[in-house]
Formats: sequence, structure tokens, C-alpha cells
Amino acid sequence: MASIKLFQDKKIRSAWNEEEEQWYFSVVDVVEALTDSLNPRQYWRKMKDRDLKEYELYPFWVQLKLPSADGKKYFTDCANVKGVLRIIQSIPSPKAEPFKQWLATVGYERMLEIENPELAQERMKTLYEQKGYPKDWIDKRWRGIAIRQNLTDEWKKRGITSEQDFAILTAEISKATFGMTPSEYKEFKGLTKKNQNLRDHMNDLELIFTMLGERVTTEISEKEKPDSFGESKQIAKRGGKVAGVARKETEKELGRPVASPDNFLPPANDPQKLK
Repeated sequence: MASIKLFQDKKIRSAWNEEEEQWYFSVVDVVEALTDSLNPRQYWRKMKDRDLKEYELYPFWVQLKLPSADGKKYFTDCANVKGVLRIIQSIPSPKAEPFKQWLATVGYERMLEIENPELAQERMKTLYEQKGYPKDWIDKRWRGIAIRQNLTDEWKKRGITSEQDFAILTAEISKATFGMTPSEYKEFKGLTKKNQNLRDHMNDLELIFTMLGERVTTEISEKEKPDSFGESKQIAKRGGKVAGVARKETEKELGRPVASPDNFLPPANDPQKLK
């Protein structure tokens, strides 16, 4: 599970390791936060060379895939809390103590969320509120996340585990529901960056029909227990079709399309205001 944490005004990319139950942090981001270096990658490269040559240390960092500025994921040097503390000791910085406190807080909050998932829900709601989303929209978005998780859990039970296969099945549901695959839907809404989440730009009805298609797909799959990817693909189409029929009936009653090109991107003349 990759995410971005904020230390003061600096973004620290991170990944939670479920098996080890600990965070790993992008070393380059940590170096930048501590040093304000204009070239943190070069700074870290020199640190690595020095440690390996002078102390003959076995690398305390690992490479994990983290999102980059272009929205793609690349292998990045990462370290757990113990490793980050070693880096802090090697860098003379007035931010060392505040960063140690920040590390402790991040770890503690994650452990609390594991024990009480409602805390994670509240944190997510707060983030959306800060971005300007209405509270009733946030409730639907959170419910959609739960339904999506149930669906992916069901697919995993059927032996489907790859992100590519998830994407194919999701596209089948979306196409049957809205007549568009997620990539076509993003283009329809003017979302040009890969890291822009389509569902974060859906209105209430779009979220509702997305949830309907995925929930019906889950229900059918649980009932029929498909044992092949092809069967799961057909079930995805059927689940999406149920939502698609309901969408068309809704459009007849409302006299307008459910799918909308509107999004929550900030207008060019007002970067703080959501559309």
C-alpha cells in the first residue's frame, strides 16, 4: 500500500509492508526533507558510496516501486524506520529531532488504524474535506471504496490476483454500466494524468451506478463461484449490465445523461476552488 506523507511542507513517499507491519520511506524524499538539497538524488548517491566504501556496510535500504511525478511507478531506494534513523544520524540537520518525532507519529497512527479501521476512514474523510468535497459525496465515495474492496477480495478467492486482470474485469463492468471503459471515461472527463483517480471526479449518480455494478458483480460471483478468468469476465459483464439498465431508466426519468464531463479539477483561474 503506497501513500504520501507530509513532513512539514515536504512530501515523503511511503509504502506499508503488511507482512513486516512497518512503513518503508523513500530515502531520496527523506534526504530532501532533511537537507533542502537541490539535488537530493546526488546527495544520497554520495552517502551510499561513502558508507559502502568506508564502512563496508551491507545496504540497509531496499528497492520498492513508488509513484513518481509522471504518475508511473519506479523502483526507488526505501528504508524502514531503523534505516531512516541511520540516515538522520549521518546528516547534520536542525530537522533531525522533529523528523524523529514525525516518524514515531506516522508509525503510531498506522498501528491505531490497524486496530480500529474507523480511524482510517475518518482520516480519509478529513483529506477529502480539505480538498473541498461535500460531505454527502464523501460518504458515497467511502462506501464505494468498501464495495470495491469486497469485489477485489472476491476475485482473489477465485484465483485472480494481478492488477492487469483486475483492470480488465473493471473495464467490463464500466463498459456495461456506462458504455465506456475507465480510460475512455477519464478522457471524457478531461483527466489527462495517470495518477488522477476517475472516481474522485465522479458525481453522486456516477458513484452510485459504479457501486451498483460492482456490488451486483460481487453477489453473482459469490453465488456462482466461477473457477476461471473467462467466467469471472462474463459475470463482470452481467453485473455491469444490471447497473447499465438502471442507468438508462434513470436517464429516461431525468431527461439527461448520468455520465457527465464535469470533474473536480481546480479551474485554471482559481487553483484553490474545486469545480
